[in-house]
Amino acid sequence: MKDQLAALLARITAANEAYHAKDLPIMSDAEYDALRQQAAALLAAHPELGSAAALENIGAAPASGFAKITHIVPMLSLDNSFSPEDFSEFCARIRRFLGLDASPLHFVAEPKIDGLSISLTYEHHRFVHAATRGNGTEGEDVTRNLLTMDCFPRQLPPTGPARIEIRGEVYMTKHDFLALNASQTRQFANPRNAAAGSLRQLDASITAQRKLSLFAYALGDVASPVAATHWAYLQTLKDWGFDVNPLSKRITETTAAQFQASIGEARAALPYDIDGVVYKIDDIALQNRLGFVGRAPRWAIAWKFPAMRATTTLEAIEIQVGRTGALTPRARLTPVNVGGVLVQYATLHNEDEIARKDFCPGDVVELQRAGDVIPQIIGVVTPGPHHQPFSFPTHCPVCGSLAVRDADEAVRRCTGGLTCPAQITERLIHFCARGAFDIEGMGDKTVQEFFEAGLLKSAPDIFKLPAREAQIAAREGWGKLSAANLTAAIEARRNITLPRFIFALGIRRIGENNAKLLARHYGSFANWRANMQAATQIGSDARLELGSISGVGLTIATDLAAFFAEPHNIATLDELAKLLTITDAPSATTSTSALAGKTIVFTGTLTMARPEAKARAEALGAKVTESVSKKTDFVVVGEDAGSKAKKAVELGLTILTEAQFRELAELI
Repeated sequence: MKDQLAALLARITAANEAYHAKDLPIMSDAEYDALRQQAAALLAAHPELGSAAALENIGAAPASGFAKITHIVPMLSLDNSFSPEDFSEFCARIRRFLGLDASPLHFVAEPKIDGLSISLTYEHHRFVHAATRGNGTEGEDVTRNLLTMDCFPRQLPPTGPARIEIRGEVYMTKHDFLALNASQTRQFANPRNAAAGSLRQLDASITAQRKLSLFAYALGDVASPVAATHWAYLQTLKDWGFDVNPLSKRITETTAAQFQASIGEARAALPYDIDGVVYKIDDIALQNRLGFVGRAPRWAIAWKFPAMRATTTLEAIEIQVGRTGALTPRARLTPVNVGGVLVQYATLHNEDEIARKDFCPGDVVELQRAGDVIPQIIGVVTPGPHHQPFSFPTHCPVCGSLAVRDADEAVRRCTGGLTCPAQITERLIHFCARGAFDIEGMGDKTVQEFFEAGLLKSAPDIFKLPAREAQIAAREGWGKLSAANLTAAIEARRNITLPRFIFALGIRRIGENNAKLLARHYGSFANWRANMQAATQIGSDARLELGSISGVGLTIATDLAAFFAEPHNIATLDELAKLLTITDAPSATTSTSALAGKTIVFTGTLTMARPEAKARAEALGAKVTESVSKKTDFVVVGEDAGSKAKKAVELGLTILTEAQFRELAELI
């Protein structure tokens, strides 16, 4: 199961990068949502694999051509609903979290625009800058581009707050999309890609030539309250001069399905693309109590529309090898237009999926697409003339090593390890990619070229390339200027934060979010390295501490320990540490609360919902873990507390009642 989860998470990460950073999606919304649902189901059924925190990454790192802006309040994504049952369960989760009765919840329903998320910052009532979502924490500075648009106010009334981040969506209408494609040789696949590509231009004069629109709909950081309800906030935005979607409406939980159906019927006639409806709790005080879980707010959900379908021929099944050795099948299709988008590739998940649906080259297959990108294959419509079961390779198509599959895993994996060129190059590509070291000029082709030429064998070799600048300049297709630019790009990345460094190592199951969790917990590279080496000993305090970090879990702890048990990995780390400056993890909060920086364990039954207590503690800068150790600062004990409370007494730890915790958490 752990390999199956790793493969799912790798595909989700790749989809985030392609969609948010490159404006070149590699899978449909439906396929992406299905992957997340599969991963979430695995995590729920097998908690030993880790927590749902593994699914918290959103977006992608900002493109290197833009300056970066840090969002004061992160720009998060939304969980999805696909049916009335999903929406009802979403409402039930809210009630459970807050301990509410069965009275209908009140929402604001807004059509979900298919565009590019944007955050506009105003200080002292004047517009100062705009940023894309990026990776949710850090976005691209597109201020100059946005200033070419006339669809938002440059100044707010003096009655507004001294500082505010206003969020919305930049989009292109269907009419303006068709006019743009008619005026140029390059054809955009759909309005969403056209809007994103137009706004994310290094030359703002190109943006100025494109017709873009903006709907405002959300709030980021704000110096003082604007409204008590989300609906009142939207009315304030309209008063300030922003466009707010006129189809937005206040509804109750009981009328959501009716509203969803009415918007679905009107969808085709709308002047812009939508792919669903977003439902947000109207009461902002309730929003604040609900807070966020991982990548999404607990108080909002996107109810998506059904997918569109088409048929085409499956021309070939191609096998790709990833950095962990996973063999991933991909379908190459006869290009087909699905809802206005020409698609040619689709991921086939794994060999079980191929066998279950009996895919074979030459078959006519049915596709479905819910977004604007590559669809998922539903099944075979007509078997090909030479149809026979596809034989999944038992050897790596790159290095020829045996490809094995554990009995409880869905993924077949090359056993070549670091002798497999595909795995080495994929690890190096990951190391240089956005979210990791983000070295401009060290893309897939360059890494592959340098590896084949013997210039690269491991990650430390990247930082030795500047010493070989003359040799690189003499290579075909390079030259002095391009070699000098590469040297400058590498030298600019000798300073890196601990979360990005940990992520760059490509340790299995350590995505951007888990890297942040580890960095936040251990603080510095030296402390993290020392604790990880100590954690290689099963039963050690360091191993127990690692496994108890909320969001990490025992399975991820096992993978980390396995990485640090390999001498060549330690040697690589130490060599990198000599070549780099690895800065400590940024503080998770500036809170002056008595809980800031403290490690807390909750045990027993509390009168407040456990998720709300945990969320409140983390919002104040505390670290919430699942087990008690000598490093635990506070153990919050509720009714019927068991072994954790007993161990806290034995270790002489500080025990808090729920009332004492509420006081420290500023809840009373």
